[in-house]
Amino acid sequence: MDGQSASAAGCGSHGRQHHASNHAQPGLNRVLDALSAEQRPYLVRGDCGFGNDAVIREMETRQQAYLFKLRQSPRVKRLLQRAFTRRDWMNAGQGWEGCEDSIQLAGWQQSRRVVILRRLLKQNLIATQEQQGQLEFAFVDRRQTKVYEYAVLVTDLTESILGIAQLYRDRADAENGFDKLKNQWGWGGYSTRDLARCRLSARAVGLIYNWWSWYTRLAFPESRREAITSRPLLLSAIGRSTKHAGQTQLYLMPMHAAQKKVERGIENIRRGLRVVRQTAERLLGHQPWDLLVRYIVAQITQSPWLTDGAIPGRAVTAFLDIMY
Repeated sequence: MDGQSASAAGCGSHGRQHHASNHAQPGLNRVLDALSAEQRPYLVRGDCGFGNDAVIREMETRQQAYLFKLRQSPRVKRLLQRAFTRRDWMNAGQGWEGCEDSIQLAGWQQSRRVVILRRLLKQNLIATQEQQGQLEFAFVDRRQTKVYEYAVLVTDLTESILGIAQLYRDRADAENGFDKLKNQWGWGGYSTRDLARCRLSARAVGLIYNWWSWYTRLAFPESRREAITSRPLLLSAIGRSTKHAGQTQLYLMPMHAAQKKVERGIENIRRGLRVVRQTAERLLGHQPWDLLVRYIVAQITQSPWLTDGAIPGRAVTAFLDIMY
């Protein structure tokens, strides 16, 4: 939850049932019920695992705005067939176009607003099908055939089609951190049924992920860095430690091809740690980690470094950007 929206990733496929919305919904309901009206997120977003009547009714009962993707059920496909003949498609940003309609699926007690999005695929395309056990394929002639990818979103928001489409695309920012934790840090699953060991492993991964996120943003405050690329960038070096007059010096020899970039990042890290260390000695009672986070946020937002008081709202958003 980022203060404006709560995003959830759901999947009801076989083998991953415990990520489905029916397992996540009770926890989501508890979070929403524990928040005051001022603390509530602007909307709750989710993929097709959450685009079902049970979840939507829970949101409507709580008067909580929502934005979910619908599965490709038969009625949704019939809606798409009707929509593709329409002439009132509008720009939905980033190559997408959209139109709006309403639909009442099986089991729904009422019809709800939907936004239909489509985007023309322009890459080299190949169509395949299986004929008598043999896989056949044909190149798609884009001069004669148009191939679209599409999505159908259900919502109670009154924003424009462009606004709805952008809100759903922004959902990826909230989920990017979880994607990296699973695919780049090994937070995908554990082979033991020992709950204590699972929790210890998960917390260790989460802690290391936090530290590395801070480290890379200290090195390169101007942009996020994926772990899959930042690890070889910042870890491909030979180090030598020397001690003199009670001080330890660490000398690094970068081995990466982008040596200049690595040197600039290491210099940013060295400067930041030096400033935080000198400041922490003067500000008794302040935690060095807190000062480091404030310093990183100030570098990202290019704002004054506040060593005391609350972090401003713009800086809070930037700090969340570190994590996601």
